[in-house]
Amino acid sequence: MDGDNISFDQIVSRRRALLGSAALGTTFALAAQPIQAQTMIVTPSDGLAAGTVQVKTKDGKEMMAYRAMPASGTGFGTILVVQEIFGVHAHIADICRRFAKVGYYAIAPDLYFRKGDATKVSDIQTLMKDFVSQTPDEQVMNDLDSTAAFAKGEGKADATKLGITGFCWGGRIAWLYDAHNPAIKAAVAWYGPLGYKPSANTPNNPPDVVKQLHGPVLGLYGGADPGIPQEQVEKMRAALKDSGNPAAAKSQIHVYPDAPHAFNADYRPSYRKEAAEDGWKRCLAWFKANGVT
Repeated sequence: MDGDNISFDQIVSRRRALLGSAALGTTFALAAQPIQAQTMIVTPSDGLAAGTVQVKTKDGKEMMAYRAMPASGTGFGTILVVQEIFGVHAHIADICRRFAKVGYYAIAPDLYFRKGDATKVSDIQTLMKDFVSQTPDEQVMNDLDSTAAFAKGEGKADATKLGITGFCWGGRIAWLYDAHNPAIKAAVAWYGPLGYKPSANTPNNPPDVVKQLHGPVLGLYGGADPGIPQEQVEKMRAALKDSGNPAAAKSQIHVYPDAPHAFNADYRPSYRKEAAEDGWKRCLAWFKANGVT
């Protein structure tokens, strides 16, 4: 494709031609427009078992998730992939396939499903008001527990090699879930917010849970991200250092000085190729070094 932005319909057609017409992860979120075709990464599903699955939640509901793993073999390290605020759209599905291509079982649950289809919402303000703020952290923790149980139940993933990664909203969740689940070996948080205003649905921020971390966390942040000031990043560093928790002490934060928020989102203008590629290498190395492989 050429370097110009292309239409949403063209993106949809290209994705479906490559991946089929599964309901989840084949289109981009409307609120994430316009799509940057010249930098967008498309990971094909050849050699993979990839597509939509149904996860039974603790409250008895059916939650869709996008899952990708090698087409043959067993005992794969397991990565829970947590969505951006835009939901489980084509970029998040592609992240799952990228993990699968290097031998992981990766699964991204639709954590907003009780509120509707976030990918169909056309503005960020509505997403924040009707989806993000209305999705309790406790519910998210339970749904991720259900997703991990589903992965174990499929018989292909090794549940003792469990990691989590998340982007934007999901980056914050990666910190929190690491503190929630004792089975987590390691986490990678991509530009996850560190200073939400506390509420009934979001009572804690990552600095509040450092003493409860179970696996070491790699935080990847942009130095030019106005939504996550460097003062917050430094506060998080200090909290990790002073926690007295070995997992927190082993955790690391890496800042890309000139990178904005969402620097890994290759379909958006915020994408920064050098930072994204370096972050991906660090992510894979982190999981390997900490037993998620």
